[in-house]
This record gives sequence, structure tokens and C-alpha cells, in this order.
Amino acid sequence: MVEFKFHHVMPIFIARQWIRHRTANVNEYSARYSVVRDRFYHPSIDSIRKQSAGNRQGGTEIADEMTGREFCGWLDEVEKNYSKYEKFIEKGVSRELARIALPVSVYTEWYWKIDLHNLFHFLSLRMDPHAQQEIQDYARAMFALIQPIVPIAAEAFVDYNFESLHLSRLEVEAIKSGKPLASENKRENAEWIEKKKKLGL
Repeated sequence: MVEFKFHHVMPIFIARQWIRHRTANVNEYSARYSVVRDRFYHPSIDSIRKQSAGNRQGGTEIADEMTGREFCGWLDEVEKNYSKYEKFIEKGVSRELARIALPVSVYTEWYWKIDLHNLFHFLSLRMDPHAQQEIQDYARAMFALIQPIVPIAAEAFVDYNFESLHLSRLEVEAIKSGKPLASENKRENAEWIEKKKKLGL
């Protein structure tokens, strides 16, 4: 069995998404026992995304510059709380309590060991354009690392999974009949519209 072990350093808000994939062995740095380092994720002004109107996840449209500046200014203020965290550590407040005021933009790190099959499943979900941009960046970097190590498996993953198109029974019937999708489900219909675009229908 092929396994990979990664050393990841990421903001906590990404780690909380990531840990939902329960198919790996994880050994995370503990802020309960160790002092959190002064490292924060801080996006650039021109990368602040607006909320999508079509789903509950984030969007791809960039917010106006003024909003971007205000948001980044707010992050600057939040990050100043790190000095208070240090101060209370020095005053003897326990690490497990002092950490609770830190924002989810602070970095954590872990060792993450996973077999190739489950890694490809993780990558198929997190490299997908619907995933949050920040976790997509990590997933694409990981794929770039493993590609030269397992080139045949990586090519098969792209051909048969990541860049392939899976059709439901209703979608196959719609293609055969030339009729609209036989479903009133909004999500199914939205996915079908996307797939038709990819297929050039």
C-alpha cells in the first residue's frame, strides 16, 4: 500500500474543514501544551470574495476595494490580540485557556499520513472549483508533490476521476431522449446545467 506523510501548516479555519476527512492519521500541534506562534493568514485586499448568491458557501466574485480594505484592516486589529495572549501566558494563565481568544486565522500544523486511494478522494473534493479557494491551493500543491512520485496513478486519477464526468440515471435518460431532466430538485437541475455546458449540449 502506498502511503504519504505530509507536514502541513495552515490556518485553523482550513484545518477544521480538512479534518472532516477522517481517512488519515493526524498528529496536530497542541496549543493546549505549547505556545501558539505569531502566524496569521491574512488575504490580500484584492482577494476578498463576496458571498455567493447561489449557495451557502463562499463565492468567486471579488468584493469592492473599499470593502477589501476595511476587512483587512479588521484582521489587522484582530491580530493585535496576539500580544495580549503572550501577556497572559507570561502572567501564568494556562496555555489551554489563553488560546481561546485567538482567531481561526492563526496557523496550526500537523503531520498527516494517508494512503493513496484516500488521498485521491480528498484531492477530488478539495481541488474541485466548488471548494474554498484556500483549501484548493493546498490540495493542488499536494497533487503537484505526489505527481512525479506516482505518475501513472496521478494520470489515471485525472483521466478517470478529477476531469471525468459522472452522469446519473436521470441525466443519461435526458441525453437519450433530448428532454429536460425529469427532476424538480433545484440542485440536480443546477448540476445538470453545468454538466451540459461541459458536454457542449
